[in-house]
Amino acid sequence: MKKSAGLLLLFITLFSLSNVHAQSYVSEDGYVEFESNAPLLTFKGISNNLTGLIDFDQNLVDFYVDLNTIDTGIRLRNRHLRESYLETDKYPFAEFTGRLTTDFDFQSAQPQPATVAGTFKIHGVEREITVQGEIQLVSDGLLLTAGWTVRLEDYNIDRPSVVFYELAEEQKVSISITLKPVN
Repeated sequence: MKKSAGLLLLFITLFSLSNVHAQSYVSEDGYVEFESNAPLLTFKGISNNLTGLIDFDQNLVDFYVDLNTIDTGIRLRNRHLRESYLETDKYPFAEFTGRLTTDFDFQSAQPQPATVAGTFKIHGVEREITVQGEIQLVSDGLLLTAGWTVRLEDYNIDRPSVVFYELAEEQKVSISITLKPVN
């Protein structure tokens, strides 16, 4: 009896390990940050409202943030960012949808390089991009970190002519999010 119970436990464990990758992982409280390094001013905008999904069965990666939740630390700058540049009344979200182009080893607890190719949409403009990052198995799911550069001109986001030296043409975007398995 003990032998058959042990075999059953081994079978269940092996079956579970082989199907771990068959899961989807989600989160609604990831971190997103952009950094503007202009000649006269460097500042960051952050949000803890990044929503994300990784579905290994469908090879789907989807992340979005409500741009109205971005905080630069200065109320007036937040208002100008939303009203004049991002136009969040018309384009409230930034979204990235893509597919993993690298494999993920569910047997390793080490951070693993991850590359995702897909579409980034902001300010009503969609562009194909490739994003580099890392995925790591953690106790409560997956930790994903990634970063890329957004050129404002590529997304029809105007820079103010008066404060041209206070807003960089390129914004460095980084994300960090712990995604939990969907049961």
